[in-house]
Amino acid sequence: MPKPKNAMDIFQHLDQSNCRECGEKTCLAFAGAVFLGKKKLEDCPKLDAGVIEKLQTDSEDEKTVEDNRVEHLSRLKAEAASLDLAEAAERTGGRFDGRKLTLKILGKDFSVGVDGNLYADIHVNPWVAVPFLNYVIHGEGISPSGNWVSFRELKNGKERYPLFQKRCEESMKRIADGYTSFFDDMVHIFGGKETEKHFEADISVVLHPLPRVPLMICYQRPEDGMESVLTLYFDETADKNLDIGSIFTLGAGLTQMFEKLSQRHGVFETAAAG
Repeated sequence: MPKPKNAMDIFQHLDQSNCRECGEKTCLAFAGAVFLGKKKLEDCPKLDAGVIEKLQTDSEDEKTVEDNRVEHLSRLKAEAASLDLAEAAERTGGRFDGRKLTLKILGKDFSVGVDGNLYADIHVNPWVAVPFLNYVIHGEGISPSGNWVSFRELKNGKERYPLFQKRCEESMKRIADGYTSFFDDMVHIFGGKETEKHFEADISVVLHPLPRVPLMICYQRPEDGMESVLTLYFDETADKNLDIGSIFTLGAGLTQMFEKLSQRHGVFETAAAG
């Protein structure tokens, strides 16, 4: 079984009896605590030992993946250090002060120095760092056209779309369904902008994870027995400024960040109580 990507992946393995023997009020709250590292799987007295062993084994296997990520990031840093950062700043919509190229990521400064090191107002993690460096190194610097397309319409996006839909759109939809201030927080915390409604959505918010790679989140509320719908759209030029793998990473990283924010707001406990 794959390593859990969010609290719901853990929750589906629990018996969902809300017995409280783990010390949490609900099984969903326990799943959120495990995902955040505040509880261990063994704290659930009803979870099958085989499931615990498998999940823990997958977590250990993930260390190899993490080692590969570190090596990949190191290679990108070295490549960035060989660039003309002044030219790269002009091409990518950033600024260069003689020492560092700085871009705005979700309204925050994120920089790479002439030595290849990264500097940021936000936590530096791979889901930001790798797309950032690929954008600086390989981006063509094409300005957004204003025409929005789905992930599957981007170059090489079709084959990756099923996983993108599950990992990003479906997970983000669950958050939006239960987190009433989700879109307001995106606007105020992450520099988003609510825009005119697109694609029959009730809410449309545009974020800028990278200056020339805007992302639009469209959400349609549940109505007349129909489920809610959440879809992510990108400017049609996105695949000229960023490879599809990095675009996927941005979407998955944003989703993880929103999940953590929703957990701090008690969304999982609220959903379980309802």
